[in-house]
Amino acid sequence: MPDLSDAAKRLLVGRPVRSERLGHTLLPKRIALPVFASDALSSVAYAPDEILLTLSLAGLASYTISPWVGLAVVIVMLTVVASYRQTVRAYPSGGGDYEVATTNLGPRAGLTVASALQVDYVLTVAVSVSSGSHYLATVLPAARDHEAIIAIGLVALIALINLRGVRESGSGFAIPVYLFMAGMGVMALVGGIQWATGTLGTAESAQFDVLAEAGYEEGLMGLAGGFLVLRAFSSGAAALTGVEAISNGVPAFRKPKSKNAATTLLLLGLIGATMLMTVIGLARATGVRFVQDPHLQLAMNGQPVPEGYEQDPVIGQIAQTVFAGFPPMFYLVTASTGLILLLAANTAFNGFPTLASILSKDGYLPRQLYTRGDRLAFSNGIIILALAAIALIWVFDAEVTRLIQLYIVGVFVSFTLGQLGMIRHWNERLPSVVAAKERGAMKRSRAINAFGFALTALVLAVVLITKFTHGAWIAIGLMALLFAVMVFIRRHYQHVADELEIEDVAAARALPSRVHALVLVSKVHKPTMRALSYARATRPSTLQAITVAVDRDAAEQVRRDWDAAEVPLPLTVLDSPYRDLTRPVLEYVKSIRRESPRDLVVVYVPEYVVGHWWERVLHNQSALRLKTRLLYTPGVVMASVPWQLASSARSLVNPDDPGERLGDLPAPGMVRRGE
Repeated sequence: MPDLSDAAKRLLVGRPVRSERLGHTLLPKRIALPVFASDALSSVAYAPDEILLTLSLAGLASYTISPWVGLAVVIVMLTVVASYRQTVRAYPSGGGDYEVATTNLGPRAGLTVASALQVDYVLTVAVSVSSGSHYLATVLPAARDHEAIIAIGLVALIALINLRGVRESGSGFAIPVYLFMAGMGVMALVGGIQWATGTLGTAESAQFDVLAEAGYEEGLMGLAGGFLVLRAFSSGAAALTGVEAISNGVPAFRKPKSKNAATTLLLLGLIGATMLMTVIGLARATGVRFVQDPHLQLAMNGQPVPEGYEQDPVIGQIAQTVFAGFPPMFYLVTASTGLILLLAANTAFNGFPTLASILSKDGYLPRQLYTRGDRLAFSNGIIILALAAIALIWVFDAEVTRLIQLYIVGVFVSFTLGQLGMIRHWNERLPSVVAAKERGAMKRSRAINAFGFALTALVLAVVLITKFTHGAWIAIGLMALLFAVMVFIRRHYQHVADELEIEDVAAARALPSRVHALVLVSKVHKPTMRALSYARATRPSTLQAITVAVDRDAAEQVRRDWDAAEVPLPLTVLDSPYRDLTRPVLEYVKSIRRESPRDLVVVYVPEYVVGHWWERVLHNQSALRLKTRLLYTPGVVMASVPWQLASSARSLVNPDDPGERLGDLPAPGMVRRGE
């Protein structure tokens, strides 16, 4: 069974990669762009949808301000990109906003950022994959009503790809991302030419009227209208998610890391802003209608839409209109959009495990998240992220509109605290800099970060006000819960460290008064003789052989065999009226401890080493229970004495290389996080 499971693992994730190969997994800019920017670029596919969907509550006339809402989002996006270019230069270690906030604002601010980012990464996967499954349903109608199951399967697939390693996942995702960029570029060019020449058609949904919801009969006038515009802006601000991933992923870039990361950020901002405005502009030009419930909010000549009408996403409607005479391009744009939405989750699969590793190193998360797996990927972090995203998709049935309400709160908390930390960073370093050129560069960076802080803080306030009752409270609650869990873990590790710290070196080095060795005898056979030999080799103060009379006849047989073997050591038989092996041994051990509290008791337990999974079920179960109880007994050491059965020899050979012994391979956890 071990060979079979290991072979299956190797088939799925590949052969182990040696630690010194970590440098070969670093990414050039052409690969780093699709790896780290796919989330931000893919948000172009659902940010316009959310803007139009929110504005549609006030009726068709409200669509006229959609370009202005999009422009406001673009201004924030470019500001955040400019701010993060300063961050990656100042903090290239990959800690991102967490490191900035912790260093400059204190541990609690850093933990706030960390909890916000982790929640946002999970939501990134859930939102992106759910949206991608809906685009898939646009191309394949058979997928309708099965989006949640499809999304869950796709999350599992993306996780598996990432478990194979950063380099392989990056190369695999580069082509679809560039294909999406090319498709969007062609659609923008052709649509722009058609609009300029007056040949641009109208979307299928343009024939419908958008009915205003109750309370918005006057459109965007009044307080309700203004509030709705802010809601539309906060929903469109989802386009900014993923920008922070590059600051967390700087160590994955090739040298010069900071420069390459800053260049990738600039490309991300320019491409994302252009795409967002292109989609919103073409949606306005083609008359796209996009609402929450088409059968209630759309009408044709005063009548509801036809019963079988299915509403396609905005980019799907635009592509269908622009490429009306050339269906292959429609399918290419729609399919590549759905694909990049699925792959956008890859940004989170690169950011979350790295951040979790840093937090684990600092003692805020379990230490298992710190180490890399045998493919040099943070395997445990990848698995946890996948499971959390799958849970969200299942709970919210892959409905993007419901998930989006939880979204972007965390990322704007990170943006705001990160920029505030950068302002303090520059303020603390400026007094020590004399060179005029360097001081000028620092002041420019501080001004950029100050503007970024003011703008992101404003957007955060808007998001909290407009989205709190629509689901943002769930994200805030998850952040608070994660914050509390990380504080608890940190305190636990600190308490353990304090408890284990050596206060008196001389006392710690002192030997126990005496050592009592107990050899557990179940039968008189080779494993028992080996255990006796090992126990005698340690030269204990006293040595005893004990057996438990679970069955009196069997105990008598052991005694007779013991005498026949002429072992120069008396055998002590412990009575067990309730036929229990563990309790008599524990009571006997405790009696020794009561008589001599400073003495050490060592219990030698013979065990079989087997090679088949089913043999584990048949052997060592009593020993396992006994060892578990002995672990919690003060002043007692449990020593397992292995006896290798013939079947165990097969597990010594590496199935990937029959000439290599497993003992020569690195043990789990030996491959540590590379810098």
